[in-house]
Amino acid sequence: MTYKIFLTRLGNGLLVLLGVAIMNFTLVHMAPGDPAMIFAGEAGGGDETYVEQLRQDMGLDKPLVTQFAIYAGDLLRGDLGYSFRNQRDVASMIVERIPATLLLTMTAFGIALIIGIVFGMLGGWFRNTLLDRGLMIVTLVLYATPLFWLAMMFVLLFSVRLGWFPPFGMQSVLVPDAPLDRLLDIGRHLVLPAFSLGLFYAATYARLVRASVINVSNADFVKTARAKGVPGGRILRVHVLRNAILPVFSLASVHIGQLVGGAVLTETVFAWPGIGRLMFDAILQRDYPVILGVFLTTGLLVILVNIVTDLLYRIVDPRIEHTAGN
Repeated sequence: MTYKIFLTRLGNGLLVLLGVAIMNFTLVHMAPGDPAMIFAGEAGGGDETYVEQLRQDMGLDKPLVTQFAIYAGDLLRGDLGYSFRNQRDVASMIVERIPATLLLTMTAFGIALIIGIVFGMLGGWFRNTLLDRGLMIVTLVLYATPLFWLAMMFVLLFSVRLGWFPPFGMQSVLVPDAPLDRLLDIGRHLVLPAFSLGLFYAATYARLVRASVINVSNADFVKTARAKGVPGGRILRVHVLRNAILPVFSLASVHIGQLVGGAVLTETVFAWPGIGRLMFDAILQRDYPVILGVFLTTGLLVILVNIVTDLLYRIVDPRIEHTAGN
């Protein structure tokens, strides 16, 4: 049954990816600004002949429908296009940047889950206490704080003021030769951007888990466990927490796409060499192939994560499989 669900989700995902490709292509080409004019102006050759030649080289002189047909044909062959500004294939540029973005987003995601579940579990189990109120105040402040402001405050406090962590980049200028030292160096650079990106989502998970813990704690099976004399810690771990974190799976699949969007700001502030920074630079430069390639790659990642999350949800809660079968 699971493989049928997987194939269904995969087919739906491909249709969604097609819609994403069409929408992105249309919106990007509707945006103001002529890439050929911008490129020619930066190159110091703004005459009409040179600009027209650039349009022909970039394929911008053709009708929009023809441009999309060429673009779709290239996608079917696995070709994301060519960046005339960088003189490189878009696919190779994205492949170079994906590891850095995945490292940042997955680390931030892990931080968000751990802090959010712990805060929410404590707040829900000790509800209406001083601990609960303190944790909810902290999560409310984190949720209301703009991501870019929090990132800059982290730089000012922990890099400029205290000097605990490096402020920018993914590695030091003088990269250590030893693998362990190099790994530790990347880890030190990762701390600030990962926490600045993850704390916002941790606040969301904390409030969600708190509400879910309170709801599950009032369920009949939890009351029965208390009546049987089961220790409170075991009730929390075995009965409450397992059911309380189920909504996190649904929300997490949505947040993966938002994490990539938040990574644009985080990577810009911390000069982190990921696809978020690549997309930001491409938008400023009107580099259409790079913009479309990053958008499509991001959409593909979100679709794959949603499929995996859906399957994991069915493993964690087998009742969904039973309901789907009926």
